[in-house]
Amino acid sequence: MRTTISLDDSLIDGLKKRAAERGTTVSRLIEDSVRLSLAKAKSESAETRFKLVTYGRGGRVTGADLDETSRLLEEDDLEKYGRRGREG
Repeated sequence: MRTTISLDDSLIDGLKKRAAERGTTVSRLIEDSVRLSLAKAKSESAETRFKLVTYGRGGRVTGADLDETSRLLEEDDLEKYGRRGREG
């Protein structure tokens, strides 16, 4: 497919020089660059995708309401430190 793009003069000069060094065309260099850019963008988006790993049948593992964080922390503190104070 044929299309028209606008490039900075210094950029096109660099492309022409690189194409001559490699024995290829400016069009081929641009195609290759765009392909690499698209592939990189695709791989980056795949890397940033988050996958939650779960086990079991789903639902709550315990009867605890995880929205009540402060109550859970207090229960945990009492379990860890409350017993130690009573034993000592």
